[in-house]
Amino acid sequence: MSKLTPPVLAHVCDLTVELDPIREMGQGRAGHRRIIPIVGGTVAGPRLNGRILDLGADWQTIFADGVAELDTRYGLETDDGATIEIVNYGLRHGPEEVIAAIARGEEVDPATYYMRTHARLETGDPRYAWVNRTLFVGTGARLDAKVVVSLFALE
Repeated sequence: MSKLTPPVLAHVCDLTVELDPIREMGQGRAGHRRIIPIVGGTVAGPRLNGRILDLGADWQTIFADGVAELDTRYGLETDDGATIEIVNYGLRHGPEEVIAAIARGEEVDPATYYMRTHARLETGDPRYAWVNRTLFVGTGARLDAKVVVSLFALE
């Protein structure tokens, strides 16, 4: 058998996801729970361009060790009219003072904390059928009232 090669990452787009204020749920079974509504944004990149639709949310769990589990589902509309669903699961963690600064809405260097995701995209539009059979990973940053995720295809 020949040697397997590692996957190559190909930049697909940058998602700028606009958020409404956090809706605190309180302590759940696994940790502190909250819902963050997704209300719009942009999609820009070499393979996908369009807008984030005003629907969806991030259902987060903050564990006792400070790790935030990110569980999002939302939609985008491409510039040429296709609708694509995004289900994005990730983790965010870092030094306590960095996470506290993010919570206060301060601009923080994304290199000072970990925010990584894996995403599943789905559409019925044949022009974008390739998203149905591609795995995606992302690196992200939490900003005041928005999240930015650079999404990459595993090729």
